[in-house]
Amino acid sequence: MPLDHLTILSRDFDESARFYGLVLPLLGFAQKRRGIWSNELGLFLQFREAYPDTGDYGRYAPGLNHLGFKAPDSQVVEAIKQAMDSAGYEARLQRFGEGVVALFIPDPDGLRVEISYYPPGIDPVD
Repeated sequence: MPLDHLTILSRDFDESARFYGLVLPLLGFAQKRRGIWSNELGLFLQFREAYPDTGDYGRYAPGLNHLGFKAPDSQVVEAIKQAMDSAGYEARLQRFGEGVVALFIPDPDGLRVEISYYPPGIDPVD
């Protein structure tokens, strides 16, 4: 059963929209309407503003640990780092044994977006 959508709640919708409006097109997503993005595989990302009085673990609180995206090669990861750095976002590039390259970019609420290249035969999670 494939994953079809993720809903991400933020403290400031407009600030998050600026961030994701920059990074998601670089990852193959197109905006369908305000707060709704999808890719050619049919994965939808929905962005909404968290309810103002909601605590960190409440139903409409901001949250999720990170979003991980697989890049086709390490050059794509490095190009995305340059684009995010140029836009003023903190983008941290890490290299791991066996040729893994991972980029971590926190969104305005601290949710990390990870863009990684894994050589053939290397699993994306350990």
